[in-house]
Amino acid sequence: MAQLSRRHVLVLGAGGALSAVLSRGAAGSEGPVEAHGISAFGDLKYPADFRHFDYVNLDAPKGGTFSLIPSVRAYNQSYQTFNSLNAYILKGDGAQGMDMTFVPLMVRANDEPDAMYGLAAKSVQISPDKLVYRFTMRPEAKFHDGTRLTAHDAAFSLTALKTKGHPLIIVQMRDMVSAEAVDDATLVVTFAKGRARDVPLYVAGLPIFSKAYYASRPFDESSLDIPLGSGPYKVGRFEVNRYIEYERVKDWWAANLPVCRGSYNFDVVRYEFYRDRDVAFEGFTGKNYLYREEFTSRIWATRYDFPAVKDGRVKMEVVPDDTPSGAQGWFINTRRDKFKDPRVREALINAFDFEWTNKTIMYGAYARTVSPFQNSDLMAGDGPPSPEELKLLEPFRGQVPDDVFAAPFTPPVSDGSGQDRSLLRKAQQLLNEAGVPIKDGKRVLPNGEVFKIEFLLDEPSFQPHHAPYVKNLGTLGIEASVRVVDAVQHKARQEDFDFDMTIQRFSMSATPGDAMRAFFSSQVANTKGSYNLAGVANPAIDAMIEKIMAADSREELTIACRAFDRLFRAGRYWVPQWYNKTHRLAYWDQFGHPQKLPRYANGVGAPDIWWYDGSKAAKLEQAK
Repeated sequence: MAQLSRRHVLVLGAGGALSAVLSRGAAGSEGPVEAHGISAFGDLKYPADFRHFDYVNLDAPKGGTFSLIPSVRAYNQSYQTFNSLNAYILKGDGAQGMDMTFVPLMVRANDEPDAMYGLAAKSVQISPDKLVYRFTMRPEAKFHDGTRLTAHDAAFSLTALKTKGHPLIIVQMRDMVSAEAVDDATLVVTFAKGRARDVPLYVAGLPIFSKAYYASRPFDESSLDIPLGSGPYKVGRFEVNRYIEYERVKDWWAANLPVCRGSYNFDVVRYEFYRDRDVAFEGFTGKNYLYREEFTSRIWATRYDFPAVKDGRVKMEVVPDDTPSGAQGWFINTRRDKFKDPRVREALINAFDFEWTNKTIMYGAYARTVSPFQNSDLMAGDGPPSPEELKLLEPFRGQVPDDVFAAPFTPPVSDGSGQDRSLLRKAQQLLNEAGVPIKDGKRVLPNGEVFKIEFLLDEPSFQPHHAPYVKNLGTLGIEASVRVVDAVQHKARQEDFDFDMTIQRFSMSATPGDAMRAFFSSQVANTKGSYNLAGVANPAIDAMIEKIMAADSREELTIACRAFDRLFRAGRYWVPQWYNKTHRLAYWDQFGHPQKLPRYANGVGAPDIWWYDGSKAAKLEQAK
């Protein structure tokens, strides 16, 4: 077993400032300026007259089918199932891929950290105080039924998402005051004073729904009715809990826009759903789906020896991942009294032997995660805070652990035996100091109850990683167990914070911003459906999130992130697991992709900028 999805849930961050070149406007002008793109710190790679993104293949043919299993999820989506075509609310399990059926105001450039360029909106005019964004809609934009997509649809969509969307969307739209249509072509979005830096960009990337479609339907209800979209794909065949297909819109209105050329090349994109990873792998070997990013080191090391690999019908690629790898670990539910003492949480960290697990179960394929900013320069350095970090942290001295002002907390390195006695002795000492002694061979909490921990899982393939950990906890006198539930129950229990410890993975943007509230802030610590699984509610962390969101330069952002990293790691909110610096890809050899994949693409740009290769597919058929 390896890791959860490399792009789990949300990518944290974005930006919202106008391009540095365009923000100056005409000489002596202090009024609003119209721009074709926005970015976090005023840098845009592509000029207003650009023809296409550099990383696409303009000659990519259209056609064929691309099929895969989910490896990315957001909001109410699940990896294992779906029962709704509404993927932007709390209710139900939204279908993977629904984002392909809608268009946003602007779209990301995947070779820049956070820049966005116009899609449904051809340009945006930003007020000098950057609180009013006036989008000009493209007159050619239309829904799949041929009706025009207007500013009224965009205003309805943003208002509906802010008031009735998934709790994570509502949190991230907190600083959006209003969205109003002046006329069909003009959308005015107003933001609050002191808004987070990246909120305008987040808003610009949200889907646009049809106001007319929802005039007779509730927006916030789970439904299998196909919503009216305007994107490059529309919903095709589907069977609840099993598969869903998206069909390319052959006369799509945006196909020749600069932000779309060379993209969306497959006639059909199909998601297959499996409840078990091993069964899903067998489905790939049987060509039930065609593309797979492998997250399980055991499978990558031992099972890619089936005939189609040996004779070349299935290709294997290892692609470097230079983006922040994010965080994966067991998150500890600090809302529960038994986990409130950080010494207890540190004892739980000491009890996990990563070195043994990596060597014995994962074929030495991984490195230890220590930070939510892993694999990036946003991580805190090995030594004490820099003078710039110290300036941010000093107001909280005496309110936060002392090690915030020393080298950042890092999980200990074991001797790799599986039961490092020195680390277990340290864990015992921490538990005793926290008032959790041994009585009759069992750890007993201050209230007299036996200390028990239940690990919540939604698939059995992670059980081997828990077994040695459970054993070590037992050595400490803690009764630990693993509970595997179905995907629906798992989602419900996580949303209700009904767990002791559970695994989560999330990925960080190169420009973190307002989305960090959804994972780390006091504001959402008790908000149902939030991703703050650990229940982090720390004034110093809240303050550092505000510093991150208010940073005016990438240098300021880096300093604030490093200070945040020290605070979060000092809190011992999780038992960090592992990460990989590569993407491991396997696919039936009937696809092509750009030779140089864009650094910031979701995963490796599949399926958006890949294409179907008819000659390869013909050879594949002949080789049967």
